[in-house]
Amino acid sequence: MNAPPSAPVPGSTLEDLYRANHGWMQRWLQRKLGNASDAAELAQDVFVSLLSTPRVFNDAEHARAYLGRMSRSACVDFWRRRRIEQAYLEVLAAQPEHQVPSLEHQAIILETLGQLQAMLERMPKRVAEAFCLAQLQGMKQREIAEQLGVSERSVNKYLAQAMYQCLLLEVELDVSLT
Repeated sequence: MNAPPSAPVPGSTLEDLYRANHGWMQRWLQRKLGNASDAAELAQDVFVSLLSTPRVFNDAEHARAYLGRMSRSACVDFWRRRRIEQAYLEVLAAQPEHQVPSLEHQAIILETLGQLQAMLERMPKRVAEAFCLAQLQGMKQREIAEQLGVSERSVNKYLAQAMYQCLLLEVELDVSLT
């Protein structure tokens, strides 16, 4: 089966891949997001990601499938960030004006919240539950064990896994700030 003439062939450059796929990707993202500006930004993000982590594709179909998967993932991340941003803005609106952080601090907080959400989603369900019960509700390990129906030793293990993920996030944040 021959690839369409505009499609890249194996071993082609990122530029060829961009030319052959950017248009359809941006149109697809615009239909999903309802906004040309956001779609253009996400399409660029997908190709920047490919620039930083180059891939080799077997054929044009493989490249398009991969780009489609990356586009879907970018959409999910975009909507997740939007939900977090909206919740944060609602909290800010309820604050007295003198307690509202600067725009720079707001941007840092939103980025951190997004990374925290992504970290929680990467964790196994029980680990994330135990972490949230401990950190957000102030529950003790015994209470968490009862709530989750597991042993205290399991809760201890879950919390250790969660703290390890927090340390990785902290290192990631430190690196991004330098």
